[in-house]
Amino acid sequence: MNRKRVCFSELAYVLGMIILALGTALMERADFGMSMVVAPAYLLHLKISRVWPFFSFGMAEYVFQAFLIILLSLVMGRFKKGYLFSFVTAVLYGLTLDAVMAAVALIPGFGLADRILSYALGLFFCSLGVAFLFHTYIAPEAYELFVKELAARHGWPIPRVKTIYDCVSCGIGVILSFAFFGFGHFAGVKLGTIFCALINGTLIGFISRWLEKRLEFRDGLGMRRFFSE
Repeated sequence: MNRKRVCFSELAYVLGMIILALGTALMERADFGMSMVVAPAYLLHLKISRVWPFFSFGMAEYVFQAFLIILLSLVMGRFKKGYLFSFVTAVLYGLTLDAVMAAVALIPGFGLADRILSYALGLFFCSLGVAFLFHTYIAPEAYELFVKELAARHGWPIPRVKTIYDCVSCGIGVILSFAFFGFGHFAGVKLGTIFCALINGTLIGFISRWLEKRLEFRDGLGMRRFFSE
């Protein structure tokens, strides 16, 4: 019988953040539509950066996630310490995303075949990154936190909650695209976004089960209780 390899929860947190940033950067580069999860933040970036060029995609991420954390607190009827650390994660992720996007932008020759490959890899990496973040006790980004908290509170399967959240986020992205850039102009929200919304939750569930068959997630620093308060 094959023994599982140990993966510390803290390492899952770091890997999840880096892999998710890479996936997002590749999808942005492909230009077939952003992941529905980040589409609202991406649209904020596109709109505000026209006035303030310094307002990066990464900055838009943690500004939008701050709003989500406030909304989650209202929905749950309480504010936990972990929610504050989720914002810290959002800031760290925003900085990582800007750095990875700058690196991906240096890749030459993005023809149609390259864009298709970039989109496929981006979709996979986004799902893999989220799957890792679902296996850490350290507060994830507000997106994953929202899904985990709702699923835990109501006893719902995470993949199902994730799919519902993704579809709602996709709808918000479409509304923002029309509001910011006019009807008939899809900025950031395209066919790739809709496709991602339909399969992302299922793909994350599949990857999570695949990881759990091969890895045993353990806490290395023993700080789970600190982040769960």
